[in-house]
Amino acid sequence: MHSKHFPKISLVTPSYNQGDFLEDTITSVLDQGYPNLEYIIIDGGSNDNSVDIIKKYEKHLHCWVSETDEGQYHAINKGFSMATGDVFAWLNSSDFYLPWTLKTVGSIFEEKPEVSWLTTLNKLSFSEDGFCVKTFQVPAYSREAFFDGCYLPIWPRNLGWIQQESTFWRNELWQKVGGLNASYRYAADFDLWCKFFKYAQLHGVLSPLAGHRYHKGQISQIDNKYRDEAERILNEARVENSLSPLNRKLKVCNDGRLLSSLVNTAISYRDNKVIGKFLEIIREFVIFSTRNKYKAEVVENSDVEIGKKWKLTDVNYKI
Repeated sequence: MHSKHFPKISLVTPSYNQGDFLEDTITSVLDQGYPNLEYIIIDGGSNDNSVDIIKKYEKHLHCWVSETDEGQYHAINKGFSMATGDVFAWLNSSDFYLPWTLKTVGSIFEEKPEVSWLTTLNKLSFSEDGFCVKTFQVPAYSREAFFDGCYLPIWPRNLGWIQQESTFWRNELWQKVGGLNASYRYAADFDLWCKFFKYAQLHGVLSPLAGHRYHKGQISQIDNKYRDEAERILNEARVENSLSPLNRKLKVCNDGRLLSSLVNTAISYRDNKVIGKFLEIIREFVIFSTRNKYKAEVVENSDVEIGKKWKLTDVNYKI
């Protein structure tokens, strides 16, 4: 397909002292030969070999800088302030795309204007030395499931994170939400998903799109701080959008006597910590015992003989 048929994709890679992985990240983008690419690298003033690696590829970059910044999310916002593309995404400097990623994403956004943001249904995780060590498939993504907490890896919620490195969105959606809230230390991406869901549903595609590389020192692995911050963000978003799952579910809970018994049992304990934990269990029980199923829309391959690659399919799924 000629480049004029592909939307311009603007990619930002934030990096700081990631010389061990940065070249793998860069080549995973450039080796795809996507014909309408705008690639931006924002380095935070690395003192390892990162700048030498960037200079090796600078003729293929839209722009790059290496200067002190205020952290990863500040760097990403800086990068997108220089971007002019139709579709945005960022790829951290230890992760990488798969060989078909950009053409897959570009063709979906070109053919399906109703898709505002997109991610994979098949998440891949890699070891530090580049071996695929984990795969996980989710059935779909829905706004209701997100605000019920189904994309936090906390029991009994079991769908895990929306994989940031596999997620792409239209420039217009980014402008509506005003970018990342860089005041968050760990989970500004999760906050971004909360904002996106105010305006558009997330579409999933079966094709794997990226690999997340586990390595020492990455933000998302620091003492569960990412998870804790994400849960606070979700709770704040629920209040802001009047989406408290407990209040919503109490209205449809069929067995009021059982719920009343559980609450009274919790109150009978003298220890506030025990009471708090027990009430949390009750809250989860209410959410998941009364939710029958979620509705979502996924992107699937269609019959190539009719001249279209993609179709949107409604799905219902249970947790």
